Amino acid sequence: MRSKLPPLNALRVFEVAARAGSYSAAARELNLTHGAISRHIAILEEWLGQPLFAREGQSMAASPHARAFAREISAAFDHIADAAERYGRDHRVKVIRVSASATVAMRWLIPRLPRFAERHPDVDVRVSTAMSTEPALRGSFDLAIRRYVPPGGQFQSWPLFRERMTVIASPALLERTGLSRVEELAAATWLTSETRPGDWEAWLDAAGHAALRAHRMLRFDHFFVTLQAVVDGLGFGIGPLPTLDADCASGRVCMPFPELTSNGATYHALVPLDADKPVHMRDFVDWLRANGDEETDG
Repeated sequence: MRSKLPPLNALRVFEVAARAGSYSAAARELNLTHGAISRHIAILEEWLGQPLFAREGQSMAASPHARAFAREISAAFDHIADAAERYGRDHRVKVIRVSASATVAMRWLIPRLPRFAERHPDVDVRVSTAMSTEPALRGSFDLAIRRYVPPGGQFQSWPLFRERMTVIASPALLERTGLSRVEELAAATWLTSETRPGDWEAWLDAAGHAALRAHRMLRFDHFFVTLQAVVDGLGFGIGPLPTLDADCASGRVCMPFPELTSNGATYHALVPLDADKPVHMRDFVDWLRANGDEETDG
């Protein structure tokens, strides 16, 4: 395996050059000469058997292929740096890496993290996001939050919470339309997401209005985009609780029919079986279980 690795010095120079946008910017960041940057890139291009940069005017620019390669390399360097910090001599650094789908990370987990920080101020919880459409668990993490449990028995898992879906809207839109009955939704614009197909159909069926149809339907690729469209008053959406609890409590979004809900996805917490489980990790798991249990019971 080691024989298949490119020259690491050249790889590091390449990552900086691609990220910085030019040889000159990379030279300044790495405190090297322009010629040294050029030689390292040439070594890597020879090893790979193809060019990575092309001249554009007075500077060298990374090709689209090289930029994609650089993103992979950058993630690998981040992983190495994280591992060095976690397994180095400075045991005062207590880090927990959490991977969660973007909406759950932004709307459910992060608003609750201050509670954990109050109890454990010496623990650094680092959250990375993934799209719910990604079929595999990627990257390095201590705990993941997903809608599914991967097969193979590689994770300890437990249900964190089950979504309850209901209609959501901006306060301004509700005031403007004066909507008070489900039937009045037929004259409105409905917002939905490609990552949550059938959200409106499931809610209408649960609400006893399966035949109701929208005057206009707008579809977005991800729910966090749909949520922003709801907040901006573009139309009515179907939103998940408890994920949007903080948004509802702050008045950012409203629920015109809070008593009418349909069942959504169940989110699971996943901990790799081979992961280290120091005391601060066990504390986080206990805290997460308690928060999840509250949501499930509610």
